[in-house]
Amino acid sequence: MEAVTPEALLAALRLQIDWGADEALDAAPLDRTRPAGRPESADAAAAAPFPDATSPGARPPRPALVTPRRAAIAAPPAASRAAALAAAADSLPALREAMARFDGSPLRETATNLVFADGAPESGLMLIGEAPGGDEDRQGRPFVGVSGQLLDRMLASIGLRREAGGFYITNILPFRPPGNRTPTDAEITLFLPFVLRHIALARPRHLVLLGGVAAKSLLRSREGITRLRGRWHEVTAEDGQAWPALATLHPAYLLRTPSAKREAWRDLLLLQRRLAS
Repeated sequence: MEAVTPEALLAALRLQIDWGADEALDAAPLDRTRPAGRPESADAAAAAPFPDATSPGARPPRPALVTPRRAAIAAPPAASRAAALAAAADSLPALREAMARFDGSPLRETATNLVFADGAPESGLMLIGEAPGGDEDRQGRPFVGVSGQLLDRMLASIGLRREAGGFYITNILPFRPPGNRTPTDAEITLFLPFVLRHIALARPRHLVLLGGVAAKSLLRSREGITRLRGRWHEVTAEDGQAWPALATLHPAYLLRTPSAKREAWRDLLLLQRRLAS
């Protein structure tokens, strides 16, 4: 059997990290250096000490417990590249170009278009959703499908119109997850440096976080959206910069649960009062 080199094992680990594998499925690590066909119990039996022949029936001494030293784990290469690309972008066009060049996520290979943002960054109001859907993936613009149309009508009811430059809108992920599935924690963590840099470059006075994925990710909270919504929070960057943020329900959720529109309307009125003041 061909020997497995440490470099090959490290490359396999990095590939799994880039694919989003973020948890172990076995209680103990598998020893892949063991010769094929030799069970672990055979190795354990071979290494076990024999009882003293002068003491019939004596139990073998219990081996000392050895605690392995945990090796330092560096940041995944894809995450390091994402953070470096985001930090180097000095304008919104440069950030969009950096995200288009970033090849550290498999989502890029399954998506049709990069979905960056839409609206007017100079409006002072930035909305952040979850991820593009099918319509957004085809058009390369966020919130243009059925849920986006509902969001436009909701914001227009308090005088904010996208075509008139009333707000700026983007998502946590710039690429559509296959099947419109919920983004994984690994995907969110990978793209979070781009999102925070996006906020810093757009320089909004207020943020609106649409749905649980955006709210929990940017507020670094474990609470669900029903607990986070309806009040103002702060989104903070690594350098200490902070932006006031209102968490509210995602329009896709409102389409599935029309009875929740009452809570969404209260959030809109809260936003309207804040913008007026």
